[in-house]
Amino acid sequence: MRKYRTENLRDVIIMSQSGAGKTSLAEAMLFNAKATTRLGKVLDGNSVLDFEPEEVKRQSSIFSALHNYKWKNSGVIILDTPGDTNFTSEVILGLKSADNALFVIDAIDSIKPYSENLWKMATEEGLTRTCFISKMDRERANFEAVLADITEIFEIKPLPLTLPIGAEESFSGIVDVLKKKAYLCEKDGSGTFKEAPVPSDMLDALEETYSKVIEDLAEVDDALMEKYLEGTELTPEELESALASGLAKGLFLPVFCGSGLLNAGVQPLMDFISASFVSPDKITIPVLTNSKGETRELKPTEEEVFCGYVFKTMSDPYTGTLSVIRCLSGTLSPDSNIYNAKHEVKERVGSIITLEGKAQKPLETVGPGDIFAVAKLKETKTSDTLLGETLNFTLPSPAFPEPIMNMAVSPKTKADVEKIMPAFQKLMDEDPVLKVHRDEQTGEFILSGLGQLHIEIAVDRLKRRFGVEVELKTPKVPYKETITATAEVQGKHKKQTGGHGQFGDCWLRVEPLERGQGFEFVNGIVGGVIPRQYIPAVEKGVIESMQNGPLAGNPVVDIRVTVYFGSYHDVDSSEMAFKIAGSLAFKKAMEQCRPILLEPIMNIAVTVPEECMGDIMGDLNSRRAKIEGMTARGKYQELKAQVPLAEVLTYAPNLTSITSGRGTFTMNFSHLDPVPFNLQEKIVEEAKVARDGK
Repeated sequence: MRKYRTENLRDVIIMSQSGAGKTSLAEAMLFNAKATTRLGKVLDGNSVLDFEPEEVKRQSSIFSALHNYKWKNSGVIILDTPGDTNFTSEVILGLKSADNALFVIDAIDSIKPYSENLWKMATEEGLTRTCFISKMDRERANFEAVLADITEIFEIKPLPLTLPIGAEESFSGIVDVLKKKAYLCEKDGSGTFKEAPVPSDMLDALEETYSKVIEDLAEVDDALMEKYLEGTELTPEELESALASGLAKGLFLPVFCGSGLLNAGVQPLMDFISASFVSPDKITIPVLTNSKGETRELKPTEEEVFCGYVFKTMSDPYTGTLSVIRCLSGTLSPDSNIYNAKHEVKERVGSIITLEGKAQKPLETVGPGDIFAVAKLKETKTSDTLLGETLNFTLPSPAFPEPIMNMAVSPKTKADVEKIMPAFQKLMDEDPVLKVHRDEQTGEFILSGLGQLHIEIAVDRLKRRFGVEVELKTPKVPYKETITATAEVQGKHKKQTGGHGQFGDCWLRVEPLERGQGFEFVNGIVGGVIPRQYIPAVEKGVIESMQNGPLAGNPVVDIRVTVYFGSYHDVDSSEMAFKIAGSLAFKKAMEQCRPILLEPIMNIAVTVPEECMGDIMGDLNSRRAKIEGMTARGKYQELKAQVPLAEVLTYAPNLTSITSGRGTFTMNFSHLDPVPFNLQEKIVEEAKVARDGK
């Protein structure tokens, strides 16, 4: 038997910028519904939803957390998400698991840039959107200013369904606009309130708001509008229907207000969620596709084939790996088989559990709209599609932002070296944006993420969960070396120690190639002055020497090496001797060919608000960037440029600072360019000091 029927379910993702009060609001909702026995507080470290050690330490959400409660006749599953840009992947995946988005907006700071981005994401995913203006009890709280910002920034009509009674210290409750009733709230966190007369100084504002709300609701339906224009009063049932319909169509943004921390003004929001939020049986499941381009459409019913989407992977110290799944169609029970369509393997489902913060409770059956977890699925990863039958159809994969910040990680001990990659692999399974690779040139492990905090949290978890300790530092720039002139030199290796000696003699012509041409080896020997079997040995000696150029020990690129003359000995010549001769000749040639350093040049595309464009251009110019052009993107501008990698290794925090978090950028490799001479001297000297230090 299922815990909640599909038509009575409401799946809600709580979203906003960091510090707006999402978790406090969610804790109040759980407490009011008696899903928890106390009102958890983030700052006190006893929040049910922020339970990871990293979250308790930083007093901020880092991972998405699940819980559920029953209110009126509805079961509500809430997904509390982090509000920091470093953890955007948690939100992206969360949006795939919910049908309704609840935006929490700070009454003091209003709508910050990251909330703009979240609004766009929720809109693109087609979720219904509702707003709760929090922190009405705090200094500088301004309800009207937030409403104005909603209109301007979100570009949607706000529909205030509750109004605050007072603000800051004088905040004492809310007025229900449609019922025209006032409710005075206790400030002890209990959620208790009492009905009271609407304050006289609010009567005019209430009437004005009521008229606008009724008009907006009447516009949802032609029949309602006709009735409204005739002057007939709309019934509560008609208003409730119009609210649900307008919400589903995105015609307006229902707005509630109060304080999550004080648990004030929260219950009207909970009533609205149960009455008006869309249920899972009303959604359209994304079309599934296979490798042949064929499609499969499923309906959100229990009779349909089971289809689940894995939107989160967690490592639990007791149960091992947990796959958190949103059921889109069909049903699933414990001790059954499912098919992973992405990896084309069958998986065995043992027990099925619901997550309530860090607590886990067993479930008998799940169906459309249920969010649940299964332990120890062997091949299943985040964003996989699970089916009840052997069907190779998958749901669309989400697009994740590319990592924009790289740090080199150095294992502290030899034991850490052996454990680092398996541990990082588990972290990458949980967080699809996190990337780790080993740079072949520098030999460093490179950890890539969305920002400094993203990387630091990964390192903290690496130590806490896997016992692997690492140090972070700025990664080395993978410079290359090349030449600007041609030289012809002899490389001769002759050694006599009794018995067989060693003899190899070759003449090489070393000349530059066009940028990006790599390496070319030419056999110019005529007349057999070097036997054919020794030519590959000469090439091998050259290639090995190219790995460490003469300037700073970087690989040498864009050269042509021709072996055109030499000599050999019938007895003493060997492949090893000619390999050494080739190496000696190449090293001599590099000294005469005027070597230079090449640096990676990156294509960078920076998207920022128009008012920040001047500062961004100035900053990029100071980084030796070449601006290539600008393109309008609504209220934003996209600037494209080419910039040396050495200048943008730590660009992410600078961009965040300049744009107050509203700027984003992407970056990829373009080509290699010569390093300016004054910088080359500095790099070469630093490399020499590093070599001498060893």
